[in-house]
Formats: sequence, structure tokens, C-alpha cells
Amino acid sequence: MVKEEKQEEQKHEHVHDENCKHNHEHHQHDQPAPEISQELMFKLQMFEQQMQQFQQQLQAIEQGIGEMNVLNNGLDELVGAKDKEIFAPIGRGIFARAKLISEDLNVDVGGGNMVKKTIPETKEIISEQIKKLEEVKGELEGSLEKFGKEFEKMIREEQEKRKA
Repeated sequence: MVKEEKQEEQKHEHVHDENCKHNHEHHQHDQPAPEISQELMFKLQMFEQQMQQFQQQLQAIEQGIGEMNVLNNGLDELVGAKDKEIFAPIGRGIFARAKLISEDLNVDVGGGNMVKKTIPETKEIISEQIKKLEEVKGELEGSLEKFGKEFEKMIREEQEKRKA
């Protein structure tokens, strides 16, 4: 089909003006594609930045959920470990050997306030925090999906403009 179009073009090597009587449809591919407007480029860049922000937030939430699950599992190891030796985290990957003298935990409930909690009570607090993070993750995923649909709509509208 491409060969036929080239042969057609060669047969019609004359000035194309309003006096021409033949069909010009086969010459449409000679016209350059319309350029992307600056406004569209700006919108695309904004969408890209917002998508990256959504993805970073999602990643942070997923990391938080993972850390909370690890913490919850770690608490299981403390059950029945009274008077046993453990490695207590000091910070930044530093651990001290320590003897667990009680299964009661001091839990920071915000603002530097420490409250004494049992392991099951602490696990319940962590489970509630995980649940809240899961809710935020769901909301964020919904926003991301809605945002993606808006992006697709904008692209479709731009394609429609180009066809017209």
C-alpha cells in the first residue's frame, strides 16, 4: 500500500491548488504532526510530579506498615521471655545484651508520654496503627486511580482536538 501511495504521488507532481480536480487524501501524511502545546506540556509535567508524589507517599505508607508488622511479630518473641537474655535496640542498628525482667512495656503514646502496657495491649495499639495506615493507603490508592483517569481524559481530549 505504501508503494501505491508513492506511485500516486509521482503521477501527481504538479501544483496543488483550488483548481485541482483529484483527491488529495493520499497527501495527508506529508503534513507534519501538530506540535504539543506548551500548555499541554506544562500539564503533563504537573501530572508527572503529582504521580511521583502519590507514589512516594504510598511507598512510605507501605514501609510503615511493614515496620509495624515486624514490630508486632517481634513482640510475640517476648511472650514468656521473662528473665531471659535479649538484644535490646539502642538505636541505629546498635543492640545491647539485656535481661528481660518484666513483660510489661513502656509505650510512647505521643508527646513523650510513656504508659505501661502488656504485650497484648501493645499489640492491639500496633494493630490499630496498621489499620489506620491501611485506610490511608486505600484513600491514597483511590486518589491515584482518580488522578490517572483524569490524566487519561486529558490525553483523549487532546487527541480529539488534534483530529478536528
